[in-house]
Amino acid sequence: MSNTISTAAASAAAASATQSIKSSEHTQRRFLYAVTALGLGAFAIGTGEFAMMGLLPEVAQDLAVSIPEAGHVVSAYAFGVVIGAPMFAVLTASWPRRTLLIALILLFAAGNFAGTLTSDFLSLNIVRFIAGLPHGAYFGVATLLAANMVAPHKRATAVGLVILGLTSSTLLGVPAATWLGQTWGWQAAYFFVASLAVISSVAVYFAVPDVPATNNANPRSELSALANKQVWLTLGIGAVGFGGMFAVFSYIKPILTEVTHMSAGVIPLILSLFGVGMVVGSMLGARLADKNLLRSIAVLLLWNAVVLGGVSFVMSYTVSAIIWVFLLGTLVAIGPALQIRLMDVAGDAQTLAAALNHSAFNVANALGAWLGGVVITIGYGWTSTGWLGALLALGGLAVFGLSVKK
Repeated sequence: MSNTISTAAASAAAASATQSIKSSEHTQRRFLYAVTALGLGAFAIGTGEFAMMGLLPEVAQDLAVSIPEAGHVVSAYAFGVVIGAPMFAVLTASWPRRTLLIALILLFAAGNFAGTLTSDFLSLNIVRFIAGLPHGAYFGVATLLAANMVAPHKRATAVGLVILGLTSSTLLGVPAATWLGQTWGWQAAYFFVASLAVISSVAVYFAVPDVPATNNANPRSELSALANKQVWLTLGIGAVGFGGMFAVFSYIKPILTEVTHMSAGVIPLILSLFGVGMVVGSMLGARLADKNLLRSIAVLLLWNAVVLGGVSFVMSYTVSAIIWVFLLGTLVAIGPALQIRLMDVAGDAQTLAAALNHSAFNVANALGAWLGGVVITIGYGWTSTGWLGALLALGGLAVFGLSVKK
């Protein structure tokens, strides 16, 4: 009799363990489906953001403006990101998360579809501004959703998987869109990006769980982030510390042609290494952040300073210049860590804080590119952007130190 009871108990325990394993596997599959769909949306947005930089000559020629003037379409998009991130985070605070993500990605698609119909420079800037509006809010909501689907010690890895869609776009999406734009006209690139966005919206609908907003989510609670010193300090880390990468990368083509003396024909191949570095950096940075968040931020800012400071010494030599282009890509490793830091300090304003992270990165883009242009213009040379970038990284480290002491 006792043997029968023991056998039954063992069978029940085995069945329970099997069910637990199956449940765990189902949860894991559901997370992977969801993060893939979210990453696809990030891939579409990343392609749309960066592809236009390689098509400025075509836009300039078609719309009868200079190439520097054509660069205003890049600024228009960045301005849309800065404005749209807080605007959507506040106005849509109570929306269900999946509904909001689909609405944001479809607005991005609409802006890009409109780009295929523009025939004058003003209209193009307007549609680029519109396309940039949902950028920050999408990444903010997507990374929050991914982080909330895993255990606390894996949040940065989940965020890194979403951001992987953005970084991988520099390897696959941007070259494809650039080729289409150069072959069939720059409007074809917009159509390609818009199509990717529509496909990703369908993926989000089927793969992402229909999660409601938190019970206390409302515009007032989201706006509380603006009164939080730690939120502003963390945003300052990104806006200052990450500006160094843009100070160098904004001028990487003339650095490679004028300092390294590479031919223009090989530059796209060399720059693909930057995309590889971004992919590697985002994943390694996420794992470091999961192990020790604050230490990883400090270490990665120091890594930024070291890599950027080395630019002046290595770019005169072909082999070291090629290696350094890859290393410059790895500087994005700090992205997941800063995203998690914002989640930790934001309190009830999670969505706004997460969205503002991408506004901060666009501020870093503008700040780094502008300061880099200043030091070049006053005669310090192309590689002086490396020393400038190192100083910005150390400035970000100083802001981080201030935030830890508060």
